[in-house]
This record gives sequence, C-alpha cells and structure tokens, in this order.
Amino acid sequence: MKRSIFSIIAIFSLALSVWATGEGKIEVPLRFDRYYNYEEVVKAMEVLHAAYPHLTQLESLGESEEGRKIYVLKINNSKTGAELEKPGVWVDGNIHGNEIQAGEVCLYYANMLLTKYGTNEKITKVVDRNVHYIVPVVNVDGRAHFFEDAHTPSSSRSIRVPKDDDNDGLFDEDAPDDLDGDRNICQMRIKDPNGAYKADPEDPRILVRVKPGEKGEYTLLGSEGIDNDGDGRFNEDAEGYLDPNRNWGYHWMPPYVQRGAGNFPLSGVGLKATNDYVAKHPNIIMNFAFHNSGGMWLRVPSEKSIQIPASDIASYDVIGKEAIKITPGYVYMPSHDLYPTYGDTDGQFFFVFGSYALVGELFQNETQTYSEAKKTPATGEQAQGGRDNRNEQEREQLKFSDNVTQGELYKDWKPFKHPVYGDIEIGGWVKMSSRLPHPFMLPELVHRNASVVLLAADNTPEISMEVFEVKNMGKDLHKVRVRLKNEKGLASMTAQAVKDKLYSIDHLKVTGGKVIAGGKISNYRLDQVSYKEVKPEIQFFAMPGNSIAEYEFIIEGKGKVNFDYISTKAKNVNTSVTL
Repeated sequence: MKRSIFSIIAIFSLALSVWATGEGKIEVPLRFDRYYNYEEVVKAMEVLHAAYPHLTQLESLGESEEGRKIYVLKINNSKTGAELEKPGVWVDGNIHGNEIQAGEVCLYYANMLLTKYGTNEKITKVVDRNVHYIVPVVNVDGRAHFFEDAHTPSSSRSIRVPKDDDNDGLFDEDAPDDLDGDRNICQMRIKDPNGAYKADPEDPRILVRVKPGEKGEYTLLGSEGIDNDGDGRFNEDAEGYLDPNRNWGYHWMPPYVQRGAGNFPLSGVGLKATNDYVAKHPNIIMNFAFHNSGGMWLRVPSEKSIQIPASDIASYDVIGKEAIKITPGYVYMPSHDLYPTYGDTDGQFFFVFGSYALVGELFQNETQTYSEAKKTPATGEQAQGGRDNRNEQEREQLKFSDNVTQGELYKDWKPFKHPVYGDIEIGGWVKMSSRLPHPFMLPELVHRNASVVLLAADNTPEISMEVFEVKNMGKDLHKVRVRLKNEKGLASMTAQAVKDKLYSIDHLKVTGGKVIAGGKISNYRLDQVSYKEVKPEIQFFAMPGNSIAEYEFIIEGKGKVNFDYISTKAKNVNTSVTL
C-alpha cells in the first residue's frame, strides 16, 4: 500500500523526535545515549537532587526573557565545611541555544560526582574539598526552541530579544519556514542550466561549483522558507539576535564591532541574573563554559592587545596541557588565536571575578569517519581548506550518515512545489547533525570532557600550614617560623586579580601575642628575612600552585598564639602554638 508524502513526513518527524530526546523515565544514574530537551534537563537535575539531598541544592538563579528558569545544581558536602569557604568550581553549558551537548557534559559531570561519591576515592575527595555550581543550560529559551521548533544545525543560538534585522519596522517576522513539515530547516535548490552549481559526479547530493565554461545544473536558494513580509527577500529577519557570549561586561564592544553584542553589556535578562549569582559567590576559582564545535580548550585573552601575567599562563597550562591528553584531537590555545571576541564568558570570569576560565569547544566534525585508515596529511589547496577538501569531507560525512547512523543525519533531496519558485527540491543536513555528535558518540564525549573538569577541580588550591620552628630569644621574645604549602597546581589567586585588586588579597594573620617583627623568609638556613615595616602581624601574599611560603615572626609574650591564613578562593586554615 502506498503512503502519501504527508504520512511519510509524519513518520520521519516522529522518528526524529524519538531519536532526539529518547524515551523512558529519567532516573539516577542518568542516561547519556540521548539528548535531553529543556524540561528533561530540569527533571534530570531534580532527580539528582532528590537522590542526593545531603550533597545538593537545586536553585533557580533567575529567569530568561520568556520566563523559563535557569537552574543551578549546587554540589557541596556541608559536613566538610561551609560553601563559601571552599574553592568553587563553576560549570556551565548551552550559552548558545543550539549547543545542546554542552548541557549534557554538565549533567554528566554532576551525575559522575554524585553517583561515584563514596566509592571513587578521587571523586570523593573533590566533592568533599570543593563546592560545584553546575548550570547545564544558560540559554534556556534557545535550547527549548531548538527542540520544539524547526531549525538548522546553527539556528536558535541567540537570546530571544526582538530585533529588526531588515529595518522595515517589524520584528522577527521573516524567519525560515519548515515548508515540508519535517521539523528541520534544510536547504532549497532549483534546477537551472545557468546555475553556478552541478551535482558531484561521486555523490549527486553534493553540489559543486561549475568551472568556467561548464554548464550549470542547479541554483542554491538558501534555507527553506518564503517571503513572509513581502519585501522580496527570504528569511532575512529571524528570531532576534543577542549573542549571550558577546554580552558580558568585560571588554564589551557595540554591535558595529561585533554582531550580537546587544545595546549594552548584560542586557540579556537571564545573563544578567547569571552574572549576579556569580558575583555572590566569590569563592569560585575555576570556571568552565562548554560550547559545541571545534575540539578546543580556549583560555584568555580573547583579543591580542590584551596581555595576562606569565604566572597565570603557567596555571592555565597545568590544566590545558593535560586536557588535550584526556580529549585526543583537541587543541589548547588562547582564544584570540581563533578570532577576537569581546564581552565573552571567559573574559568576565577572569578579569572581573578573578577566576581561571576555560572554554571547551566539544565536537570535532572530522570524527564522523567512514574510511579504512587515517588519511595522509593534506597539501596545497587541501591543506588550505580548499574546495576539493571540503567536498571530500562532505562525501565522507554523507557515507558516515548512510552507513553508521543509518541515514539519520541527512535528508535526501525531495521535490517540493514552492509558492514562489515553483518546482524545487528540499534536502541537506538536519538540525541534529553537523555540530552535534550522534547519540552513539555522546557517552565518550561527555566522559572525557567531564574528566577535564575533574582534573581542574582536583587542582584547585589546597593550603596547609605548620609551625616548623620556635626559638626562645629571652626577655619573653620568641622567634616563630610558619610554613604554608599549596599542594595543588592552581594558585590561590590569579596574578591578574592581585594586580587589579579585584578582591582582598590572601593574608596570614597572627593573634594572641604582640608581633614585634614579621616577614617572608627568603632563606631560612641563612636567616634571610624581608621584614614588613607596618603591621607585621598581617602578611599579604598569594600562594602559587605547587609552592611553599615561609614566614618569620618575633613575638613578645606568653601563652597561645594563633595563625590564620585567610583566602577568598582557597579554604582558610589555622594553627597555633603555645609560647
């Protein structure tokens, strides 16, 4: 029995929906062979919190432009210390609405910490020593619409602030249209002997540019849609574009410098709420913001005119140089090596909040392989990313779709009667492709990237302190020497934060006796000490990663003397001695 094209479309649409969001009850441990829509992400956070109420808090840090809540799952063992007294690790994803696997990495990390707490020694120590703030979806409206509506792989990115893209006095009135009802925005092409394209002889689904003198076969018409506002242009005024990764405060630049910046910094409602939440948690020392394409670990600065201290680069290297071993094929570099950006997440966290910030670009399109062995290095135009190389990559990815994902990533070209163009064809990559790994590839991706976050959490500063020498000098005077040690790779403060005086510098405070003199020991064997002239009972400093700092105090009096190390981003420690 023959099916109509409409019934075929309905079946395809249902299959895509099941593939995209999966089926079944959301329970602990969470599944990661599927993608979660916005409501399911919230449900997943709720079930994690319900399963581990002693380790978690689930909070709404604010709402989006459309009133959806932005949730943060806080993981903290209150038995090992108060939240704001521990090094904080911030993990967020999906700041661009279509970058959905970024949210899955966040969920996986939360799931890993909680389900392995008490059984995995390394994870247990990280949970006990740190507090985690996990925000799987920053752009909640964008994620919701990506699942609910028809899109390309690259649309539904922005915060949905209405914008008149075509300057006709109307807002968001001419977005692409899902003409064939398959919940994807694919491409349109029309047969045209004078067109600039012809079918690739190896795979007619691919269009290649004709050479001079060759006869054309097709003209590409762009994304499927119609002229909704009757101005003679198609799809030129889609949902308003406010890029949430160009709208933070640090080094913000207006829209004429970069698209999507917004009218002023933090004009995004949900972004402003996120910023305010972070500001109330000054203990955050490590920040991860996950995105979805390229296979990169990016650190500040994002623009070449900005320099950061060499010691901060060294701290970044502790994580970055190991991260690329955990995630094979990724590169680690300053983000300005990719292209300059302004008003981005990592700049805000590093230069405003004084924490280390890394951007994880998750997916490598070239991992969608269908070949016998690794290719030899490309040369000439191929090495330059030329046309031949791009066609070769698309051929392989089509074979990957055909043979590895059973055709789920690409829609073959099908005839369609367009109200303006007449007989056209619609086809191409579906929205759950290109920038997203197929769900069978998801478990390894989320695990490897979550392991990098764990590496960073394990390297947040851990300060210990001991009194290692007490010497009676007579006349109620004692020489007391104190040693502090940071046994982890990250410094207790970034050098940039010290330079810019972003918050109170770490300090060692002596109470319980009169401090006559005090200062840092440069060589205790040779009695070389740099004494502080004013208020020697308080010594200001930051602890570099994997370092030791020693201080000497000449104290008058008898009885108990207390030494308190106080830090904004590392856990406070104290010790005492009786003179």
